[in-house]
Amino acid sequence: MRIAKTEVLISTLSGQMPAVLITPTQPGRKPAILLLMEAFGVTPHIQDVAVRIANQGYEVLVPDLYYRELPNNKFSYEQVEQAMVMMGRLDFGQSMENDILAALMYLKSLPNVDANRIGVTGFCLGGGLTFFTACKLSHQITVAAPFYGMVLDEWIEAVQDITIPVYLFFGGRDFFISSDRIQQINTRFQELGKEYILKVYPYAGHGFFCDERSDYHQPAAEDAWCELMKFFAKYLHPDS
Repeated sequence: MRIAKTEVLISTLSGQMPAVLITPTQPGRKPAILLLMEAFGVTPHIQDVAVRIANQGYEVLVPDLYYRELPNNKFSYEQVEQAMVMMGRLDFGQSMENDILAALMYLKSLPNVDANRIGVTGFCLGGGLTFFTACKLSHQITVAAPFYGMVLDEWIEAVQDITIPVYLFFGGRDFFISSDRIQQINTRFQELGKEYILKVYPYAGHGFFCDERSDYHQPAAEDAWCELMKFFAKYLHPDS
């Protein structure tokens, strides 16, 4: 499949937010994916993931949620401390909701996008924010698939507001997210009768999907990719 990559600007309440747009060039309206970045920023790896998703027939948008920190807002996978400091400066409240909503509205406005078939996924920071988006903006999206996202207490409470299918991926050896926390999340979804799948890869750590990180776990990454594509196909390509 032929793919076009474009750098775009999204208007937000706080200014212009750069984003990378990955577009399959075949004609017709397509489902779309909002891909939310890791704590390391809009890295080459996360753009590669966007291309992989686009090759399955999705328009993909990757917003730079660190845009207030330009130009030095991208980090290597060895710069964990610097990335954590920048992540800590984010406002995980109304400002973040506004930024993600602006990205969604931009994506839905594109002529080749079917605004009624929008998925969200992300890794690390982006996994947490995918969870956040499901809680805050279920009415704007079709499905959400967070990967090893750290989840705040208030977001667990807000699971009650989720109205879409969710697929959650975790590593059983994730030092950032305890097994107790994963169980708490699972119990919350279960008690509320939400439509969800929660999968734990017992031998995988945090960042298991990224082949540039020390925690990369190939069997888990390959299985999770297959599961993610099946999940998106079921709800965003129901006729495929």
